[in-house]
Amino acid sequence: MSVNQVFKNTSMTIQQKLRTPFILKIKKPNRLQALAGCPQKKGTCLKAYIMTPRKPNSAKRRVTRVVLTNYQKITSYVPGITSNLQKHSTVLVRGGRTKDLPGLRYKNIRGKYDFHALVNRRNSASKYGAKTSVSRISQPYQKRRLWR
Repeated sequence: MSVNQVFKNTSMTIQQKLRTPFILKIKKPNRLQALAGCPQKKGTCLKAYIMTPRKPNSAKRRVTRVVLTNYQKITSYVPGITSNLQKHSTVLVRGGRTKDLPGLRYKNIRGKYDFHALVNRRNSASKYGAKTSVSRISQPYQKRRLWR
């Protein structure tokens, strides 16, 4: 392979091309391989169970074993307080790791398919599929008075 083939379509002289080293860019490995480049994937629960987190933390975290539509089996985290997931439940899975659970790189999305949304959630409600209260939305925007 000649120098001109390596540095194609650049506005450099041959001497400049020879001076600069040819560096191959290394691609980072895709950590969400099961999603296959998609933002979310649909899947079916194989089983729902409880895991305990890593050393400094202590809790019981709900997780599910899911087979996706591309036939890959993954373990995904169940966010929120309660869950209605069991075997054969249909869920929507997104990327996003859970720090204190080793090997968990996926999360289930609440409010889609068989996974119910949290009803009385106020803080970060959209992450848990909860609708914001109607009274707050229906109120017209009131301008603040700066002077009295």
